[in-house]
Amino acid sequence: MHIKIGVIMDPIQSINIKKDSTFPILLEMQKRKYIIFYMEIKDLYWKKGETYSESKILHVYNNKNKWFKFIEKKEIKLSDLNVIFMRKDPPINLEFIYATYLLEFAEKKGVFIFNKPSSLRNCNEKIFTCNFKNLIPETMITKKIKNILNFLQEHKNIIIKPLNEMGGASVFKICEKDVNTIAILENMTHNESKSCMIQKFIPEIKDGDKRILVIDGIPIPICLARIPKNNEIRGNLARGGKGKIEKLNEHDQKIIKKISPILKKNGLLFVGIDIIGKYLTEINITSPTCIQEIQKEYHISIPKIIVDCIEKKINQLKIKNNEI
Repeated sequence: MHIKIGVIMDPIQSINIKKDSTFPILLEMQKRKYIIFYMEIKDLYWKKGETYSESKILHVYNNKNKWFKFIEKKEIKLSDLNVIFMRKDPPINLEFIYATYLLEFAEKKGVFIFNKPSSLRNCNEKIFTCNFKNLIPETMITKKIKNILNFLQEHKNIIIKPLNEMGGASVFKICEKDVNTIAILENMTHNESKSCMIQKFIPEIKDGDKRILVIDGIPIPICLARIPKNNEIRGNLARGGKGKIEKLNEHDQKIIKKISPILKKNGLLFVGIDIIGKYLTEINITSPTCIQEIQKEYHISIPKIIVDCIEKKINQLKIKNNEI
């Protein structure tokens, strides 16, 4: 019996197949004869006690000129699927939140959803790190400019970033006596109406912002250190950072060991951990990236590990529901 999987993602026609992390996972699924139902968040809807979606059966090709084809349009009940793979990029807005509610109806019907909808909703990628206060740099979450100014006075150099973006968008370093400080804070907080994360600046960013992929609590032993280009403080590849492959060091392993049980408990089975120097800075759960960059230098199939994990969880769910 072929596994029927729903994949919720951003428009496939806009991806770069040489960099996109969802694409090689789709190739692995297709290799295993999965029936892939392509969906976007806008396609989900609820009626008569069930979540449905307008979907398209998807075929993918490792060809930069033609990398996908829609075979057939189908209205489907999500409860008819074996698994749903949620790969929608931030920003985390209300439509994303609503989608997690709709996915929970399918989850209650026995569909395995990767990652767990309630955790996608509840575990903000920035704020979730605050559960590990001994692992993160000095941090504040606030919308009050007065609080940020006090934090700046204490730490001299700080980073401020929004709580719902990705790829280094709207991340600023502010130094004491910077003449643009108030203007930046007014803009970032939308005049004290929008909360931000403020952290003590970590000078070790010059050595790279490490992206570590963790699958079912186990880290890939090689990470991508994203090193900022000249005069930048953001290592994100989307901001011009240069990727460098590194082995996890002992301190990286200790951080992963401490947070992995919490990730697994929350059904967060595919996660991207960000570490700068000795500090945990983000836990990316919505659509972790850097698969292809790591695989180019380290001969391991990360998509195979991910799809193996999906099949393991499907089988465990069947056993739990007495279907085997």
